[in-house]
Amino acid sequence: MKKPLTMHEETQPRNITRANMLMTEGFGLEVDGRMKRSFPTRAAAQKSAFDLKTKYPLLQVKVYDPEKKTWTLVEADKVAVPIKE
Repeated sequence: MKKPLTMHEETQPRNITRANMLMTEGFGLEVDGRMKRSFPTRAAAQKSAFDLKTKYPLLQVKVYDPEKKTWTLVEADKVAVPIKE
């Protein structure tokens, strides 16, 4: 005979990282409106963004600069387009 499943009275705490908070240092890689990774330099972020855009051209890929609080759209033809918001 199977024992019925019982729920633990105390649930385990979850490790949640807040995705809605913007970065304060480094450079972020945003894919289709979601922050995915952070990089220490702009060159590393742009290289990763360009590689991703080349491999998957339908994605919208941006590099976020927290110091200037601007996003730069990465195109497949290696032209970076600053976005004014």
